[in-house]
Amino acid sequence: MLNSKNLVASGSRIVRKIASSSSQSKPCIGAASSVFSQGFHFEHSNLLQKHSLLQRLLSQQQERFFSSNLRQHDSKVDLSGSNYINILDIPQVESEADSEGFVTVKNIRNLAIIAHVDTGKTTMIDCLLKQTGTIKDDAEERTMDSLDLEKERGITIMAKLTSVQYKGEYIINIVDTPGHADFSGEVERVMSMVDGVCLLVDATEGVMAQTKFVLRKALEHGLKPIVIFNKSDRETARIGGEVENEVYDLFIDLGANDEQLDFPILYASAKSGWAVKDFEKDERKNTAPIFEAILEHIPCPKVRPSAASPFQMLVSTVDYDRIFGRIVTGKMYGGAVKPGDRVKVMSRTGEVLEEGKVLQVMQRIGMQRTPVKRALSGSIVSIAGISKASVTDTVCDVKQVTTPIEAKPIDPPILSVMFLVNDSPLAGKEGKLCSATQLRARLLKEAEMNVSLTIKPMGEAFEIMGRGEMQLAVLIENMRREGYEFQVSPPRVIFKDVEGGGKDDILEPIEEVTIDVDNGLAAQCMEKLAKRKGEMIDYKVDGIKAKLLYRVPTRGLIGYASEFRTDTRGEGMLTHIFSDYEPYKGPIEKTRKGVMVSLEGGKGTPYALGPLEARGNIFIHPSAECYEGMIVGEHSRENDIEVNPCKEKHLTNMRAAGKEDTIRLSPPRVFQLEEVLTYIQQDELIEVTPKNIRLRKKVLGALDRKMAKRKEK
Repeated sequence: MLNSKNLVASGSRIVRKIASSSSQSKPCIGAASSVFSQGFHFEHSNLLQKHSLLQRLLSQQQERFFSSNLRQHDSKVDLSGSNYINILDIPQVESEADSEGFVTVKNIRNLAIIAHVDTGKTTMIDCLLKQTGTIKDDAEERTMDSLDLEKERGITIMAKLTSVQYKGEYIINIVDTPGHADFSGEVERVMSMVDGVCLLVDATEGVMAQTKFVLRKALEHGLKPIVIFNKSDRETARIGGEVENEVYDLFIDLGANDEQLDFPILYASAKSGWAVKDFEKDERKNTAPIFEAILEHIPCPKVRPSAASPFQMLVSTVDYDRIFGRIVTGKMYGGAVKPGDRVKVMSRTGEVLEEGKVLQVMQRIGMQRTPVKRALSGSIVSIAGISKASVTDTVCDVKQVTTPIEAKPIDPPILSVMFLVNDSPLAGKEGKLCSATQLRARLLKEAEMNVSLTIKPMGEAFEIMGRGEMQLAVLIENMRREGYEFQVSPPRVIFKDVEGGGKDDILEPIEEVTIDVDNGLAAQCMEKLAKRKGEMIDYKVDGIKAKLLYRVPTRGLIGYASEFRTDTRGEGMLTHIFSDYEPYKGPIEKTRKGVMVSLEGGKGTPYALGPLEARGNIFIHPSAECYEGMIVGEHSRENDIEVNPCKEKHLTNMRAAGKEDTIRLSPPRVFQLEEVLTYIQQDELIEVTPKNIRLRKKVLGALDRKMAKRKEK
């Protein structure tokens, strides 16, 4: 990984980047070329030093180019101060040590923006970045959503850090967090990195399911909040008492202390780029009120002094780099760190996991991770050179620190699936990475960076435990795009045994479900949830809309999302979040219909698929590859049937009296990954390849399936 060949190749790439970063970069190019021109003639340690020098050189060149563009850029709003100042040039200001030896870093604020999904968190951060001069006004929307799946789905999947400077005096580190319940582990792991939160609430929708979860986690960590009602300029906004009371009631229900209850309220429109304290009287011109509220209400980092204490950092996120390998990011709780320092890694229990040397220390300048010579206490930094550190571990001075930083564990997963090697007749035809060894390496790498997923190898199969269908679907989709081919079992709920109870005493996960539908559709939703062992908690009517609040077992929600969309014709809104474990609610009746199973292999034909449409919904298109045991459609009744989708019309020497009718087929039903995960039954599997997603029976042969059913009886 850190060999000489990789370092030379990376150095060459950086030289080219320096060359392309500015038209006036000839002196810089010359310096870079002279630094790295001798390549393999240096020892590996010298190459590493020169690679770090090149990275700093590139950062300086880009910063000069960016600053020049910034001065020339006619920004509508500039909150960065009279002159743009590099964040790394702003000195940290520490207070005098208190009686316990702690200091506060007066000009740093670390905060996370938390909210329910689709509340406008990423758009708000875009607005803050633009108005502080960190990115240009014409930059692409939702800059923080850098992953391909985030851009396609329009949601935040991974928590990400950015850093801005305000008025040339303050450094504000902002963490953008996901709003979807399945990625709540991303919210949990960054809470130890920040000192406060900005809670965004939709001024129309008010408090939602994920709002409760993220706020509860913030309050449990003792963080002080700022409440911002986003989209306040909409005509449907319920500001003026109603939505504010909902938020205040939520704080009381979650047990907020007096200091947390004394939260400031701001009204904003991230899309329009303004925020105000008084919605009726204040001028709506920029987001300066948000920054002022952050400086006034978010506490400064309270840490050990940089000069008089050993280095300590609590790991909150883990990333991977091609050159340096694993990179851990977290908040420094004491001391200072620089490249070359000897450090050790301690678990939450105090066990020493590893000792090593810091290869690189990096901090954020806007969206970029930039190498620094030295980082001080209170900062959020990234460190390379540590191979075994994970989230909630402590990276610290190798000699002077003996006790790890206290950290709260991540909530356990509630769903699990099995990843299996593909053994279908079409195995290996579409994917390049198909073996159990390749699957194991990829999944173990995922477990290192995604702490809310648990990977358990079981021979050539792997049990993946996570928070929900979407989280598992994102992992599957990423692996598909990387060229992997494998099979996935249906999701299974993870139960817990009752302490001191018998074999039949088990607890199951319960989720809090919020449904917003038209009044006329509420009764149908209530009937469906009752069959799934749901218990109604609240029912509100507002004009033609109804809001239902339920507690439903997690296994009862598997497969309900697609059914809900059908029942409400796509006009309802369903959200859910894990609540607690409760005693087992009893069996839930089957809700899915039977399927059509292929009898033989070949390619689908219109002649065969045409008559099958009268018997249910078709999943494949004509000319699609089929094999025996593959599911090609849904039957209109509850039983499975065996069909032949590859049957062809044989030619004869008989002439028809009239012209034969053209067979017209309806478009096949196309599943999203999270839908297909919840659609299949326990005797079925999903075949995942880079080109296709197929459904199949676990036992492919029709005769073998019949014999297996007889044995079960």
